Amino acid sequence: MTDYTRPLLLGYARRDLYLSDRHVDDLKRGLEAFAQLEGFAMGSVYIEDLDTAPATFEALVASVNRYQITAVVLPSLQHLALVGHPEEIHVQFERVTGARIMLHEVTP
Repeated sequence: MTDYTRPLLLGYARRDLYLSDRHVDDLKRGLEAFAQLEGFAMGSVYIEDLDTAPATFEALVASVNRYQITAVVLPSLQHLALVGHPEEIHVQFERVTGARIMLHEVTP
């Protein structure tokens, strides 16, 4: 059950960095646990596919702006590599959206 009194946290990850759908599901459960520990309610986890990149990242940015999200969680900055240089995208994302990127590595 989602606690709507907590700020919403969105997630983002690349599908190609996981071996199977089970690993992606493990990732989502790990991010959910992280959100609860950090005082957030976990919202959607945006999973980027190689074939359609960067469409999912663009949808994430639109959601962050639309819903005034203050933080996004990624397993690592490597997940931004489909969009551009991870460090540069990190800085640009935070500047443009006002949301911070949090890192939480989830091991399958």
